[in-house]
Amino acid sequence: MARLFPFRALRPAPASAATVAAVPYDVVNTDEARALAAGQPLSFLHVSRAEIDLPADTDPYSPAVYEKAVANFAALRTAAPLEVESEPSLYIYRLRMGAHVQTGVAACFSVAEYDTDLIKKHERTRRDKEDDRTRHILAVRGQTGPVFLTYKASADVDAIVARAMVQLPLFNFTAPDGIVHTIWRVSAEDRDALVAAYAAIPALYIADGHHRAASAARARQELGGAGKTPGEWDTFLAVAFPDNQMQVLAYNRVVKDFAGETPASLLQKIAAVHTVVPGGAVPSRPGVVSMFLGGTWHEITLTPAPASASPSDRLDVSVLQDTVLTPFLKIGDVRSDKRIDFVGGARGTVELETLVNSGKAAVAFSLFPVRVSDLMEISDSGGIMPPKSTWFEPKLRDGLLSHVI
Repeated sequence: MARLFPFRALRPAPASAATVAAVPYDVVNTDEARALAAGQPLSFLHVSRAEIDLPADTDPYSPAVYEKAVANFAALRTAAPLEVESEPSLYIYRLRMGAHVQTGVAACFSVAEYDTDLIKKHERTRRDKEDDRTRHILAVRGQTGPVFLTYKASADVDAIVARAMVQLPLFNFTAPDGIVHTIWRVSAEDRDALVAAYAAIPALYIADGHHRAASAARARQELGGAGKTPGEWDTFLAVAFPDNQMQVLAYNRVVKDFAGETPASLLQKIAAVHTVVPGGAVPSRPGVVSMFLGGTWHEITLTPAPASASPSDRLDVSVLQDTVLTPFLKIGDVRSDKRIDFVGGARGTVELETLVNSGKAAVAFSLFPVRVSDLMEISDSGGIMPPKSTWFEPKLRDGLLSHVI
């Protein structure tokens, strides 16, 4: 059963929340982070991507970066200012992106349950990325960005959340990307009711933030360790959203060259194993992939994987990889192959056309989004989803709620 823990959040004063809040550290590179933080001294990017305040040639994993993060965090706590809650609390965090709205509970969750797979995973993590965030957590002594969790919707939780949202919000602002972020602090009565309601939820699933969660677990080993002195490091910061409110966008692919094929020969080979007809840029349903090749969109109806295949191997992204990208375009391990790149669905299919038309890519593939039910099925079976399968949107912002450990 799911357990959640109230915590004494470190948060901005309401007047400065909009200027402190920053995009997640891992959705921007150093140059993009530096551009976003330019002229914004309170941006949390100065903490989460502290290399932006060091010389341009600084290794982002050098000790100086983590030392700078500590200094910037201390300065921000004074300048923003950042305040620590007087008592442990829970929060309601609502995201509004156009007509889409999703509302979750911000809290701390059990690292022990993460370690024992009671909080379920669907992605392998990279050691270098774990190393980075673990060092960051240990340096600043805090989890400064939430993990994104989901669960099968609960009417009891929904009712308590709706009641908690009647009061005035703690924060309510529109970020530069147009996403509206609203956070309420939950009353003591509703806090206790939420803890009880979550105890009836059978499982939690990591939707996004596997590296944050893994790093929190490693930091726990460094600071306390399983079975040793308990502390704040025994829990990790997350926001949990019901599955029926989640929005998953496609995670599309572009390949930089034809690996010896021509547009005509590639099309011919694909047509020998799948049904290919002229089509639009956005797949109409699962089992269909759109391909931009030679200035034209084609609709590929994938031949399904065998019924005996695992849930992960039946995904469109897996079938595309196994039957097109590997045999015809010679793409091997997508985690390391430099000839393939990934474009989050929020950027739209125009971005795919631009990359191909500019010569930066040879061919692009637009996929139908993976469903949350697919993620849960794969996680329940202990499986692993292919890399870059899901793009969750809208994103949570770093810096609004931090967990001091």
